Amino acid sequence: MANSKRDLFLKRRLRVRNKLRKVNAGRVRLSVHRSNKNISVQLIDDVAGTTLASASTLEKALGVVGKNNIEAATKVGAAIAERAKKAGVSEAYFDRGGFLFHGKVKAVADAAREGGLKI
Repeated sequence: MANSKRDLFLKRRLRVRNKLRKVNAGRVRLSVHRSNKNISVQLIDDVAGTTLASASTLEKALGVVGKNNIEAATKVGAAIAERAKKAGVSEAYFDRGGFLFHGKVKAVADAAREGGLKI
């Protein structure tokens, strides 16, 4: 029986998360979720089990409500980098989940790097 797209996505997500758990040296995780309409990003401290900062295209302050394009992803990446500085985080592991590293996911990572977050 062939794997569905959803099954392949879940396998890819588990593979990425397991690799992060092995190499994580106390750094926080920058987790990205991309839906058909929005992009959301969280800085997660897995040791404490808390979210340190988050940004999303659902926030009216970013001015990209409901947009799911590369421009919106860039603004979300810049916002998370700024909020990471306020939270005292300078470096994090990039958790792309099961999403491929191109397009909007890559735009978030590049904007966060430009904002000063070491990924």
